Amino acid sequence: MAPGDEAEPFHNPEACDARLCDFRQKYPDKFVSEESVFSRIHPGARIFLGTGCGEPQYLVSALMKFVEGHPAAFFDAEVLQVWTLGVAPYTEPRFACNFRSNSFFIGQGTRAPVNDGTADYTPMFMSRVPALFHRKLVPVDIALVQTTPPDSRGHMSLGVSVDIVKAAVENASLVVAQVNCHMPRVHGDTFIRVQDVDYVVPRNEPLLEYPSEAPDAVALRIGKQVARLVADGDTIQVGYGGLPDAILSAFRDKKHLGVHTELFTDGIADLMRRGVVDNTRKRIEHEKSLATFCMGRRSTYEYIHDNPAVEFKPAEYVNNPLVIAQNPNLCAINTALEIDLTGQATADSLGTTFFSGIGGHADFMRGAALSPGGKAILAIRSTASGGQVSRIVPTLKGGAGVTLTRGDIHYVVTEYGIAYLHGKNVRERALDLIAIAHPRFRPWLIEEARRLNLIYRDQAFIPGKRGEYPEHLETSRTTRTDLVVGLRPVKLTDEPLLKDFFYSLSENTLYRRFIQMRKEIPHEWLQNLSVIDYTREMVILATLREEERELVVGVGQFAIGEHSNYGEVAFVVRDAYQNRGIGWELLSYLTLLARKSGLAGFTAEVLVENLPMMHLFEKSNFDIHRKTDGSVYDLRMGFRGEGR
Repeated sequence: MAPGDEAEPFHNPEACDARLCDFRQKYPDKFVSEESVFSRIHPGARIFLGTGCGEPQYLVSALMKFVEGHPAAFFDAEVLQVWTLGVAPYTEPRFACNFRSNSFFIGQGTRAPVNDGTADYTPMFMSRVPALFHRKLVPVDIALVQTTPPDSRGHMSLGVSVDIVKAAVENASLVVAQVNCHMPRVHGDTFIRVQDVDYVVPRNEPLLEYPSEAPDAVALRIGKQVARLVADGDTIQVGYGGLPDAILSAFRDKKHLGVHTELFTDGIADLMRRGVVDNTRKRIEHEKSLATFCMGRRSTYEYIHDNPAVEFKPAEYVNNPLVIAQNPNLCAINTALEIDLTGQATADSLGTTFFSGIGGHADFMRGAALSPGGKAILAIRSTASGGQVSRIVPTLKGGAGVTLTRGDIHYVVTEYGIAYLHGKNVRERALDLIAIAHPRFRPWLIEEARRLNLIYRDQAFIPGKRGEYPEHLETSRTTRTDLVVGLRPVKLTDEPLLKDFFYSLSENTLYRRFIQMRKEIPHEWLQNLSVIDYTREMVILATLREEERELVVGVGQFAIGEHSNYGEVAFVVRDAYQNRGIGWELLSYLTLLARKSGLAGFTAEVLVENLPMMHLFEKSNFDIHRKTDGSVYDLRMGFRGEGR
């Protein structure tokens, strides 16, 4: 709980000045000129700056002015920071002798200097950065931070930036606080005492803002896919940027979500206002949204100010995978720059070019993997550079850093679907990822995967619209025995499911389906069933969901003849699920799709002894004509009326 019990002033300069006046009288030595403060910096000092939107802009600009006025005051100071929102004058060439930036996460303001060798990047899991300060592995000589005015008891909140800032303040030799009435007072472990601050610099100025981007169509499609993986009552973590914002907007119809995240954003505030996030199902920090820093609009800063439903704590707690894992059903949703066909992803570099950082990616993905029922979800646009580059690649570019290993990711989501990688072999992963890549790049990925021996050398593939999975045909039905089954077209990646299905069938069921004894179901035959031209044939799977596993309980298909408007139909149901109404639902759906394709009816070959199949056809409102050689019926079944 936050110290103090009174409502604190926010965006009220008069009230803030009155509060500071009391403390100026009590601690006059803390209120000195900026020149007196900066004169304490020695050559080679390590200067820490607050994070992101919490960066003390006035103190940074005052430090630059001091150096301009005293160019020989100090040299080779190291500026330590998680991330800057482009406010990085210390990286300018004119200050090269005075400062060298060292970021734990690369932003736009430091990306060029890091890559041209004039600034540094320290790759670290965010959860482990505070330990560098506590163990003095990275000493902090001076910390420049931004806080709220002290409350009546002398407590100052670090507001939107707690992350590694709290640890820096606790370990710095000299702490300078820019006191700003625009900083929200945030509950949790955000407070430092005015007694522990060496110098106070009052300066009111609007905080930096990081407004959400309006989501485009691709981002909205990805958000819709991710929403399928998140259930009511789950706890979520989402990163920053336009894509995570779109994902959050897709959760507006959810209920009782919890939040345990590194970054608090406008999107989270919106879900809390709507009542979607209430944190009632969380095991730790019950009924509170937990984060470690905030970047957003002023309206979000106003929302988190003195809000007991929001708590910020340091990164060593919030980002600790063992703490994260204490939340059941935690869904960690992060993005990446590139992922290869084996499931390795990079978020901090493209080849040898450093782009961002490790941040909390691995912390949360690994925490989610440890969480009971947790999901590690990587959401990624299928392309970059205006659609000219695939983000799903055969191998990561040379020199790229592996932010997430092959074992870290459960789901990969693009605008083209969901790939489930957990427990899959490399061949299955490659096909799953190719299936959700941009269609333009799938033929190239297939060829590269063959060349790298990641998939079968004879792996079939149908390019273009003919082989593009018709997701809109996915549906569900409740059978006459109240069994809810999913019905969907077969996918390129379904060969393992089909293999399990056919080998589960009894000899009698196999004989009735193929009108011959069949002992083996080879890859060559299975891929002819799983890789199809959707414009010439249709294979529908009847499936049940067993936790995270999909079980095929029935397969139905029809093929369109070249010289006839009749399609050859066949289907089979897993023995344990026969006489449950699955065959009826498969046939009804196949009939519906065949009618839409312009077919006039079906043809089929059925063993005379297969009475259940004949009964099913006979009650399906077909106009049936049959021929027989004594053992097999040759059926021609015309559609009539409107069907079912």
